[in-house]
Amino acid sequence: MLYKMWQNIAVRNASRLAVAELCSGREWTFAQLAQAADAIPGSNSRLRTPRGHTVDFLLEVLAGWKFGNPVCPLEPDQAVPDVVQFPDKIAHLKLTSGSTGAPKLVALTELQLLADVDQIVSTMGLSWESPNLGVISLAHSYGFSNLVLPLFLHGIPLVLGSSPLPAEVGEMARRYPGSTLPAVPALWRTWHSSDAFPREVRLAISAGAPLPLDVEIGVFSRHGLKIHNFLGASECGGIAYDRSSQPRSEAARVGTALDGVHLSVEVDGCLAVRSNAVAETYWPAADARLEGGVYRTRDLVDVLPDATIRLIGRADDLINVAGRKFSPESIEVILRMHPNVRECIVFGVPSSDPIRGDEVVACVESREEFEGLRQHLLARLPAWQIPRNWWSIESLAPDGRGKLSRAEWRHRWITRFR
Repeated sequence: MLYKMWQNIAVRNASRLAVAELCSGREWTFAQLAQAADAIPGSNSRLRTPRGHTVDFLLEVLAGWKFGNPVCPLEPDQAVPDVVQFPDKIAHLKLTSGSTGAPKLVALTELQLLADVDQIVSTMGLSWESPNLGVISLAHSYGFSNLVLPLFLHGIPLVLGSSPLPAEVGEMARRYPGSTLPAVPALWRTWHSSDAFPREVRLAISAGAPLPLDVEIGVFSRHGLKIHNFLGASECGGIAYDRSSQPRSEAARVGTALDGVHLSVEVDGCLAVRSNAVAETYWPAADARLEGGVYRTRDLVDVLPDATIRLIGRADDLINVAGRKFSPESIEVILRMHPNVRECIVFGVPSSDPIRGDEVVACVESREEFEGLRQHLLARLPAWQIPRNWWSIESLAPDGRGKLSRAEWRHRWITRFR
């Protein structure tokens, strides 16, 4: 089905630009890309594993659609999953980010992929007149849904950059004015502090991690560009989108449900997502959190009167101090308010005193002395929530998906200090 839809898109847009690859300087029209895909021979591969950031990634996806092989996009350093068989009707496998534990395989049908891109294009107003600038990973769920699928199933051109360096992204925006730029918060922060900011962008999107308010407000004030926060997950595609034309008043406000997506709060306070884009199952081990068109997240949320989703934290990240539970995000938000804190991550570790439960650890990228940060928190939080353990980190750079893994930094701290 998807390959036939792609062929129809290619015929309708035959002479228009489909892909520009900046690293090679080559361009393909839709007709030329379709011709290259049609010429791909069959193989004995049961699983197609596209990698990289060139047109070869795109052709490998089309080869999977053409020959009915499940597609599993991979980062350059990821091993091919050891999967003996696949569920029936599965067209696509995603590796979750593993930001909260071990990565899992998520299995999707063709119809679920199609629903995801349709919801994203409808909600964000993506158009063939506004090329997508591709600087994020094509293998990540965000990049695949916002860059690859709009190209193949909606005829939206894709410009593949060779790096996210400010000068190159600025040049991409100048060469393709009125474009759409999906990115992650770390990239928006870097570009904001650069003279090579991509000013000609029509639509700016940020996902993968919470978008800091200072970046959103700073970009809007200096460049007049509103960055739209986007919340999604490998298990269900797009969840919520900030449709507003002005900067948000609170970073925890992630937007309202995408077109075609229904959001609700479960009895445990966690967000549940229902839509035609929700994946079929985890594979090979199923989980009740993902079944029957429902993805039950571990995100603790409020639904505000205007239907905006407000993130409170994650149920599996809650810190328990002597029976009193709270979210580490409540500390991180206040730490980031300090002018000398660039980035931070907070988590709980088991205390040597079982009665106490957890001890709070704060890893900070900051020029401020720890005592100054403690006093900053004490003025705004109860004393029992103040971190007992502090770790100064030279750089808390997010990974390629724009995430800071709490599980990873917890493991690093325990390995080093316990």
